[in-house]
Amino acid sequence: MNFIEHSETIVGDLVALRRALHAAPETGLLVPDTQRAILDALSGLGLDVTTGTATTSVTAVLRGAHSGDTVLLRADMDALPMVEQTSDSFASTNGAMHACGHDLHMAGLVGAARLLAARRDELHGSVVFMFQPGEEGFGGAKVMIDEGVLDAGPDRPVAAFAIHVDSTTDLGTFHTRPGALMASANGMYITVTGSGGHAASPHLAVDPVPVAAEIVLALQSFAARRVPVTDPAVISVTALSTDSQAVNVLAKTVNLTLNIRTLSRETLALVREQLPPLVEAIGAAHGCTVAVEFVESYPVTFNDPIETERVLSTLRRLHGDANTRVLAAPTMASEDFAYVLDEVPGTLVFLGARPRELAAGDSVWMHAPTVVFDDSVLATQAATIAEIAWSRLHPVVP
Repeated sequence: MNFIEHSETIVGDLVALRRALHAAPETGLLVPDTQRAILDALSGLGLDVTTGTATTSVTAVLRGAHSGDTVLLRADMDALPMVEQTSDSFASTNGAMHACGHDLHMAGLVGAARLLAARRDELHGSVVFMFQPGEEGFGGAKVMIDEGVLDAGPDRPVAAFAIHVDSTTDLGTFHTRPGALMASANGMYITVTGSGGHAASPHLAVDPVPVAAEIVLALQSFAARRVPVTDPAVISVTALSTDSQAVNVLAKTVNLTLNIRTLSRETLALVREQLPPLVEAIGAAHGCTVAVEFVESYPVTFNDPIETERVLSTLRRLHGDANTRVLAAPTMASEDFAYVLDEVPGTLVFLGARPRELAAGDSVWMHAPTVVFDDSVLATQAATIAEIAWSRLHPVVP
């Protein structure tokens, strides 16, 4: 029985696991109940299982009966801090929600572990299953790397793979591309300091508010005129506040929070080097001081071209050309599987999970409180990620 045939016999179990995880989501780096559910689901498979110390991660290693390379497969575990607004019978009621499909990712990877473990006697090499909390802004992948997930197997992985479901694309279709797939996400904090004063006498004060407004406009000119249009940066002001506590008091300080997204190290370096002097000069021109702090976060999610071509070949063989689509351009969203792909060549693939009854225009993006997924896709998901690992460990020699 091949992986696809076998996955159809276990899809009921995977759907039940996904719905149990969906009903009891946890956020951040500490997801103990989710960890317990994954440990229970993996029990009896003969895997070498370890858990994290800085986070409630799960690492499980399947050692094949024959020597060979090691590959890594990853699923994220955490939910978002938002109130679910769906009518699903298994909807969360605890103020958190699996609105990004991580519940499907976990169930699908458990399924892949079951499929691959059933063929351990044929397996040449090892598979590391990486269940990672803290994807939603906490850098959980980096935490697991620092704790040694890449050294959990008999040797370092030669490749790493992950499948991410998508709520807006056709059920069962796969989408990826070589090179940059998703943007880096970094932060910058700007504090503009004037003197404060009375709103009745602005000429006697140095008001930082119009200076901050000028900076906001300059950020967009910077992105449009200093950054190459072929290698863009998206710079957004996501928060702006002052220290004024009264309607007639001019603020002394204004704080701006920036989200910066880029598709290359070169453009990110340009932003880091050239943006601070620009905003400092704007402040100085108006008698204000400007402090800038850059906070590095998720890197670019970069799909290795060679590994991605192998994955595309596997997808076409399993699902046909019509269901295997190469994206024309990257997305400016980010993903902390990028930390793994910075260390190990590999590929992230999107899998369409829009319910059949929803037209394309009626589905909503992930991270929305009303987003829904068709979990019948779990059979395809589990079989495909298992086949990607198997094909990488058992390449067909022309």
